[in-house]
Amino acid sequence: MSHQIMIRPLEWSIRPAAAPIWVGYVDLDRGARVWGAIRSSARAEGTSPTLSHAVRACAAAMSAVGAGFAMTRDGGAWEPLLASGPEAAELDEVQFTLGEGPSCDALRRGTPVLESDLAGLGAGRRWPAFTATATERGIAAAFAFPIGVGAARIGVLTVYRTERGPLPGELLQDALVYSDAVLVLALDDRVGAGTDPEQAVSAAFSNRRAEVHQATGAVAAQLDVSVTDALARLRAHAYSSGQTLQEVAAAVMAGELHFEIDHTEPRTKETDSQHGEQQEDS
Repeated sequence: MSHQIMIRPLEWSIRPAAAPIWVGYVDLDRGARVWGAIRSSARAEGTSPTLSHAVRACAAAMSAVGAGFAMTRDGGAWEPLLASGPEAAELDEVQFTLGEGPSCDALRRGTPVLESDLAGLGAGRRWPAFTATATERGIAAAFAFPIGVGAARIGVLTVYRTERGPLPGELLQDALVYSDAVLVLALDDRVGAGTDPEQAVSAAFSNRRAEVHQATGAVAAQLDVSVTDALARLRAHAYSSGQTLQEVAAAVMAGELHFEIDHTEPRTKETDSQHGEQQEDS
């Protein structure tokens, strides 16, 4: 028989050293099943459980095409960190590039975003570019769960399914427990037990996207616009050109891509060369 005690609220603070105590506050059967799946994934590789194992086990348990985990600092700047497979990695990257989607909203609100029909009008109004991209790839539903440490948010776990419809109650409860397991392992993998949560967030946040922030600042200074507007220009070009935001940022920092105030499309070295040839022909 299941011994239902209580599910730990998402906003509670927990440190890796407290994991054995935390397990005692959840449905014991559910917690044992979730951690058992994570350990099984780790045993298959001959290692101890890690964040990656938790994300992959979650995807399998949700009958999902994949799941992804993105890191954030205080619910602001964020970046995809790892995924269960290439499909989820690409969808997380699309959200990062576009700046819209269930993961973005879950991080901003600090509450789960459960979208059961990405082809529906509601989802299309909220995330027009993301839903178009996701449905083209056969993704019908997405469920994003913010991961928190006290008042701070360290990331979001997003599950992508090809089946339209809400997560059944049992799977939804499992997803919440997987979210808590991700929290424990995210801290444990990077900073170990006993570390202050604020330090944990800073230590866990990856620097892989530094180039994006540098490029945003460069475009903002070049066009004399806000950082928000500069990032919007970068994202618009990434979406229209079929590139990732990372690739566009790299081109800006390498001097291969230039934005102009009076032009809708930015200049590249190739277009500059073509422009020069046209002037010579004339």
